[in-house]
Formats: sequence, structure tokens, C-alpha cells
Amino acid sequence: MDTKFIYNFLQDLNDNNSLDWMKTNKKYYEQAKMECEDLIQKLINGINLFDSSIKNLPAKDFIFRLNKDMRFGNLPYNPSFRAHISKYGKLPIPVGYFINIKPGNIFLGGGLFASMFSDATKSIRDYIAKNTNKFEKILELETFKNNFTVDGEKLKNVPKEYDKDHKLAEYLKHKSWFIEYKLKDSVFLQSEEFIKISVELFKYMKPFNDYLNDALKDFKMPERK
Repeated sequence: MDTKFIYNFLQDLNDNNSLDWMKTNKKYYEQAKMECEDLIQKLINGINLFDSSIKNLPAKDFIFRLNKDMRFGNLPYNPSFRAHISKYGKLPIPVGYFINIKPGNIFLGGGLFASMFSDATKSIRDYIAKNTNKFEKILELETFKNNFTVDGEKLKNVPKEYDKDHKLAEYLKHKSWFIEYKLKDSVFLQSEEFIKISVELFKYMKPFNDYLNDALKDFKMPERK
């Protein structure tokens, strides 16, 4: 696994973001992708030591494509390798462990990033309203509060079906609930150190992920039409 090779490829893709460049540099891309798959596999192996729910899927099944939807910009590629490691791979639910590798923006994440599933949002709000103490205990864990802040898309007000004076009212406003930890590029370039730090931080995320997955245990992803 060579994180410097991954990093250099992404920098070059960012500077030469075109179909022609990618076609000319296909072998370069394939090598970078292979290095990334090796990296993700090492993260999977580390996560499995504390989270047995992660299925033994090939690393490539957790990695998103580089291709962008051309309706939302002129550049054909998102110059970043991204992966979501969870029970069902890249699907946003159940929630898992997210990694974004982009020069200048390397971060780890956990929780629910998607906000378009209204049933999922309601399930989590209901769970927070009824399991307040459990959520508070997670937020007060030293390993959590020293590293993360809950973020996510929010409403201006607490939805009317919930108590606006609830002690966790701010979290009931959320439509998504996620946490992130940004890492310096220099850390990423130290392959083994990056793996060690990432696995440790993912372990700190687990109670938060477990809480959300308990709330989402009856949620079913919509079938694609």
C-alpha cells in the first residue's frame, strides 16, 4: 500500500480533469485504484477487530466511483477516493465508517450523511426523543467529545410533533447526523501511521454509529426503479 502514490494520482487528476487525460493515464489510475483498495482492506481488517458487523466484502465494493454526474458541473471526475465501510457496503444505511481522500481535504466520518430518507429521519428523531440518556452518554464520552461534533442538515425549528423544550431539541432539528475528523495530508502520506490513527478514530465513532443503527433497525432502503 502506497498512500503517496494515491495522493500524487489525485493531485494529477485534479490538475488534468478530463476524459482524454484519464484515457491516456489508464494504467496510472488502475495502479492508484489498486493501492486504494489495499488501503481500504487494511482499514476493514482493523475495523473488524472491534465491529464484527462489517461483512467480508471485497474492498472495491466499499469504494465510490470517481465519475461525476455531468449535469452538476463540467469536470468529468471527482478527484477523490471515497469509501463507506458498513454491513451493506456503500449504501448509506446502515451507517458505517466513511473516508474521503482528496489532497487538502482528507477526513474520516461516521453516522448518517444522507438526509433524503424521511422515514430514516423520523426513526432517529423518535429514538433520540425516547432514548435521551443513552445519546447524552455517548456525547459525553471522552473519546467522542474530544474528537467529534455532531453535524448535519437541520431545520430552523423542532418539528411540531416533538417537544420544542426537549433537552436534546437541537438534535431533533436534524435531518442527518454525522461526525467528521479531518487529518493533515502529511499524516496520510505516512501509510502505516494513517491506518493506525484511522482505525482508532473509527473505534471512537462506533458507539455513535451503533446508536443510529439501533434507531434504524427497521428501516429498509428504497428499491431502485
